[in-house]
Amino acid sequence: MKKSKKVVGIRWVFFGDANTLANLENKAHWRRNPIYKSNKISLKFSLSSPPPKPTDLLTLQHLQECEMAATTFSIGSSVSFSPKASLLPQSKLSFALRFNSKFSIASFSGLKAVSCESETSFLSKESSAALRDTFARKALISDQRPQYGLQPQASFKVAILGASGGIGQPLALLVKMSPLVSALHLYDIANVKGVAADLSHCNTPSQVLDFTGASELSNCLKGVNLVVIPAGVPRKPGMTRDDLFNINANIVKTLVEAVADNCPDAFIHIISNPVNSTVPIAAEVLKQKGVYDPKKLFGVTTLDVVRANTFVAQKKNLKLIDVDVPVVGGHAGITILPLLSKTNPTVNFTDEEVEELTVRIQNAGTEVVEAKAGAGSATLSMAYAAARFVESSLRALDGDGDVYECAYVESNLTELQFFASRIKLGRNGVEALISSEIQGLTEYEHKALESLKPELKASIDKGVAFAQKQAVAA
Repeated sequence: MKKSKKVVGIRWVFFGDANTLANLENKAHWRRNPIYKSNKISLKFSLSSPPPKPTDLLTLQHLQECEMAATTFSIGSSVSFSPKASLLPQSKLSFALRFNSKFSIASFSGLKAVSCESETSFLSKESSAALRDTFARKALISDQRPQYGLQPQASFKVAILGASGGIGQPLALLVKMSPLVSALHLYDIANVKGVAADLSHCNTPSQVLDFTGASELSNCLKGVNLVVIPAGVPRKPGMTRDDLFNINANIVKTLVEAVADNCPDAFIHIISNPVNSTVPIAAEVLKQKGVYDPKKLFGVTTLDVVRANTFVAQKKNLKLIDVDVPVVGGHAGITILPLLSKTNPTVNFTDEEVEELTVRIQNAGTEVVEAKAGAGSATLSMAYAAARFVESSLRALDGDGDVYECAYVESNLTELQFFASRIKLGRNGVEALISSEIQGLTEYEHKALESLKPELKASIDKGVAFAQKQAVAA
């Protein structure tokens, strides 16, 4: 048999008579695919053709009796399903489907699935291993009739502090889609109840709870495994990240104090800008509380990587799924250093291209602020990047031994106390700092690295001084 071509996308294909398929097409977002005969129908997000040979998954003779009750996207890796429901790493997009029916599984016929490489992913190539052991097949007995489901093992509680803001809302939606999350706690000083009500209607596993104001912050954080902090004021035209400092520094300090009191073992993801200073503030607060674990405190710099990957892929006409550019340093201006010489796959850049791409990646946030003309900052792309880092952290907590991301953490790779680089994540947080990527740099990168250090050190010192001053005042 001729080997099929590599395909991009995931396609679910249903077989049935014309009336059944017409009803399905009207009720759901499906479309007929021209490569199939008229008695078949496929998901509209199928991306390529021809597909490899379909693999029987489950059978659905009584298609109209089947409830597609929990279709969810994993923001991480993927699994493919075989007739025995085995889980094999295949692509970077995951789907969890639960099928509930009054009929025995043996009576169904007609559902086939094709899973293949996807161009859509939150993860870098190094972090593309499957969500291992995320899904389990369960048999439930009701009225002496077996019911089967493929559903995620959602077991982690995530809190988003600042959930009603421009980043918080889209981030909450993306985290709600993760099959690893069992409970999603949303906190803000106002307007969070409506966000939670809206998200609670999404048919994904996690339970959504809302918490409003300082009096409910402790309850929001109790028993949480991972805390994400996007709270704070956004950038406005003409505003630098340092302009945000006085406001956001106090917000981060207050929230991290609550984390230290209620879930000191949780992973803490800091998004509030300026990250170069707010992460050191968080570290000092945790030290003052006696619960600081440097392996569990992260400044989220994933957006810099996402932008670098996107811009390089566009510039060099590469498939985005293949591109991975490590970004080191910090998370503001010239402290953001994309290591283009370390791009995977290997790419040749002219000096002009290196300069152009580096400057664009460094100023990408300003690009969005100016484009929005006072109406906001880079909220959607930030939420996307933060969700990717959340999913990576949850996979690590779940025991996946192949999770790598770039993040701003306490580091010994340079003389700076905090430094963004690629890290390996594990159940206890940072397992390793990947030092090889800051070795063998080009002359341009080496000079840029040395140039960013004074500014990054000043930001770190500013954060530490703020936290220590607040402690003395208290």
